[in-house]
Amino acid sequence: MRCEILTLFPEMVEAVLNASMLKRACDKGLLDVHIVNLRDYAEGPHKTADDAPYGGGAGMVLKPEPVFRAVDELRAKNDPCRMLLMSPQGRPFNQQLAEELANERRRLVFLCGHYEGIDERVRLGLAPEELSVGDYVLTGGELAALVVIDAAARLVPGVLGDPHSAEVDSFSGSLLDYPHYTRPPIFRGMEVPEVLRSGNHQAIEAWRRAQALQNTYMKRPDLLDRATLTSDDRQVLHEFSRRGGA
Repeated sequence: MRCEILTLFPEMVEAVLNASMLKRACDKGLLDVHIVNLRDYAEGPHKTADDAPYGGGAGMVLKPEPVFRAVDELRAKNDPCRMLLMSPQGRPFNQQLAEELANERRRLVFLCGHYEGIDERVRLGLAPEELSVGDYVLTGGELAALVVIDAAARLVPGVLGDPHSAEVDSFSGSLLDYPHYTRPPIFRGMEVPEVLRSGNHQAIEAWRRAQALQNTYMKRPDLLDRATLTSDDRQVLHEFSRRGGA
């Protein structure tokens, strides 16, 4: 998985890429992230990359020139790119899109605005895909880009120590995850379910599936509409709803 992050604040991105799973993925060569400092493409002695908005108003707007110059340089390498503009106005990011990006053969280019956003001519002239991580506004697109990269990178084969981990995550198969427990067996009066300590792997898998179904029913019932459910799953949900979701 190959990525370019175009940003005014490389240090925001570097801090996350140099830790935990993303660092291990980079060290293994499974994730290749190149950070492009947009100030390197700005003009003038002060490398000014933003300016006040036309028409007045609060905040500053990222100028188009640095972005276009950086993208022109990337395209000159004749390396096919898929351009993504992080924006609260974009397509909602979800697990299915994370899987799509994890399998993308083109280099992923993340355009990260800051302050009040990016000059509209970037969107008009470069025609990137707009992508949103939620219905809220961040100071800049860097954190949103890192969320997308993290979610997609963990689906690249070899990134996670146990490949089964990604298969049972929340939203894989359109269900939320089941509860997780570790030692000690009892903490402040709360006990680990007996089935998890039984050693009966078939019973454990059945319990986990039932818990995932119940979690989804209680917290995100809308996901069940697109989940692939077996007759046993439907029976679990029927019994759960019959008991009033208790």
